[in-house]
Amino acid sequence: MHELGIAASVLDAVQAEAQKYPGMRMSRVGLRIGELAAVDPEALRFAFEALTRETEFESMALEIEMCPRRHRCGDCATVFEARDFVFACPRCGASHTECISGEELEIAYLEVDDEPRAARTQSA
Repeated sequence: MHELGIAASVLDAVQAEAQKYPGMRMSRVGLRIGELAAVDPEALRFAFEALTRETEFESMALEIEMCPRRHRCGDCATVFEARDFVFACPRCGASHTECISGEELEIAYLEVDDEPRAARTQSA
């Protein structure tokens, strides 16, 4: 289950970023994952929740955007989603197309609350 390693890497990146904002609460992390990355989003979510349980990041939301496999036609430049292993251009029928997305595995964003954790605890 390589999702555990991915979740650990995401958490490492969040912790590194959190050091830049002492006392602030990391509220949300967003991932962009391509369908070719072979990542099970539910397994990744489970691993992330397991790693953040009983830590300062336990309440942080994990959002996952799945990105489809997209190709660009070398003849007419049409961009299209490649499905069912059909890579020919739907516009002109050309067979030489290039994969331009679907392999992503990246942190898209990290949201930090405006108020420090201490202030949130006192107001709650």
